[in-house]
Amino acid sequence: MSEKKSQSKAEKLRYQKKTVYEKAGEKIVREAYDYAKGYVEFLNASKTEREAVVEGVRIAESAGYRPWNFGDPMKAGDKFYYNNRGKNLFLFKIGTEPIENGIRITGAHIDSPRLDLKQNPVYEDHDLCFLKTHYYGGIRKYQWLAMPLALHGVVVKQSGEVVNVVIGENEADPVMYITDLLPHLAQSQVTKTVTEAFQGEKLNILVGSRPLEGEEKDAVKLAALNYLYVTYGITEEDLQSAELSVVPAGRARDVGFDRSMICGYGHDDRCCAYPSLTAIIDADETVHTTMCTLVDKEETGSDGVTGAQSGITGDLIDEIARALGGNASAVRANSKCLSSDVSAIYDPNFPDVFEERNAALLGCGVAMSKFTGSRGKSGTSDASAELVAWVRRCLNEAGVVWQTCELGKVDLGGGGTIAKYMANRNIDTVDLGVGVLSMHAPYEVISKVDLYESYRAFRAFYKF
Repeated sequence: MSEKKSQSKAEKLRYQKKTVYEKAGEKIVREAYDYAKGYVEFLNASKTEREAVVEGVRIAESAGYRPWNFGDPMKAGDKFYYNNRGKNLFLFKIGTEPIENGIRITGAHIDSPRLDLKQNPVYEDHDLCFLKTHYYGGIRKYQWLAMPLALHGVVVKQSGEVVNVVIGENEADPVMYITDLLPHLAQSQVTKTVTEAFQGEKLNILVGSRPLEGEEKDAVKLAALNYLYVTYGITEEDLQSAELSVVPAGRARDVGFDRSMICGYGHDDRCCAYPSLTAIIDADETVHTTMCTLVDKEETGSDGVTGAQSGITGDLIDEIARALGGNASAVRANSKCLSSDVSAIYDPNFPDVFEERNAALLGCGVAMSKFTGSRGKSGTSDASAELVAWVRRCLNEAGVVWQTCELGKVDLGGGGTIAKYMANRNIDTVDLGVGVLSMHAPYEVISKVDLYESYRAFRAFYKF
């Protein structure tokens, strides 16, 4: 008897991180596997931020959300979305309680590291045609070599006509490719640092080797341009007003004999964007005014008109407050935000860079980062203890499996999210999201149960 009491007391005193499989049970695991199917479809359809907005609008409209424009009236029960320039999306539902009680906000980003085409990308060299690129966000350049690649984006003609381009995803499509140096000739390359050996200016996309019949000068380049003209009606000059991105070709796949994980491009941060989006829709009965914001440009600093630093978020909160007769400053002061961004999962293949006690573990649920930044917490808003306690209570009462984490060892790690930009608006904010293996690689890995616990966490937050 005393042993049982002692064990019970020890369990009460000691914190022990446990997996979703241990804490939540088989029913939740089955639900997680089912939920992941919808996410994989979203991931496959959303390889750029523009495509993610299109999918987000489709999902929102199917749930009864209507487009909103500045100046439109709103009342309790209204469900709206605001599409900001095709690359930033807001969903919001007006609650029944006074707006000055604040808004429950989740914020995720829908851009991912990739290669973007330069404005004058097409050139020919030794009878091979290439496209010049400029990498977007933090990539490890060597990971993008010698693999099938696809081209996604838009070309806007001088007339204003928008041409959507996707090449390399259909089995009948050609793919693109970045060449690598054969090991037989790499003796000098392997003695260099990774930074020296793999340079951004050499990430050139191979798109052709056959000359256009009847042409002598730049005949291979002209053949590539002819393909774009015949297929999409665009010319080389049109590429100067284009946003074209090179991403890994192919669909996301299950990983593991147990199919417990998902490998795909763009988990960071679509594995947080999708749960945020579906949670606000499924938390339909909440009395609070709720908002899901999906932003662009996080991977490059959140600048620009569609990034988290844009004034659009504050403008939208001001409009909601005004329409409902509230004070916008009071609304912001009483609002709470979950910056739903990914965390790094402890990888036993690289233990030296992690501090195991404070690292996120795969399968242990949604991960909370009280602070981000780097080294001396530089560049972080560092959520208050009061907010963390409030979120603890919210998640625990909903039975959500969660964990705390930070990104690597103190002198090694670091990273940023949109949390500080939301906090700068006087909105209490903390990071909460899915843990990722191989973050920023062309193909990243997440756990299905961590994905589902993130959805359950966001839904609980909207309702709490």
